[in-house]
Amino acid sequence: MESQIQIEQVIKTLQQDLPTLFEQDISYDIYTPDIYFQDPVNKFKGKFNYRIIFWTLRFHAQLFFTEIYFDLHEVGQLDKDTILAKWTVRGTLRVPWRSHIFFNGYSTYKLRQNNLIYEHIDTWDRKPGEILRQFWIKGEGR
Repeated sequence: MESQIQIEQVIKTLQQDLPTLFEQDISYDIYTPDIYFQDPVNKFKGKFNYRIIFWTLRFHAQLFFTEIYFDLHEVGQLDKDTILAKWTVRGTLRVPWRSHIFFNGYSTYKLRQNNLIYEHIDTWDRKPGEILRQFWIKGEGR
């Protein structure tokens, strides 16, 4: 019972953190010190690097976009040690032709016995090159 309450708190934290990750920092107390992260362009281990990736996301969001959103559709427990979050990233680039970026994805979080996240794997619905091509095409991506 105690374990399920802890997992529900991790889910609640993700529900609060993810929609604003381009605007403010996330809570790092739900992750292990050796958190492993992987998405189609990055792969690393360690909470320090994990913090840097989120700082970098916020920095680039402010630098390259007039508006950018992380739409969180759902977060739920798949099984005893797995949480799944489904989401969409969408935004408008800071370029004269106002290109739009849009892609869907999901994050798979694996929990240790202490109910801390030790693995975060992001899966995107498009290849990174397809997402980058949206930058150069007016109105593409919506």
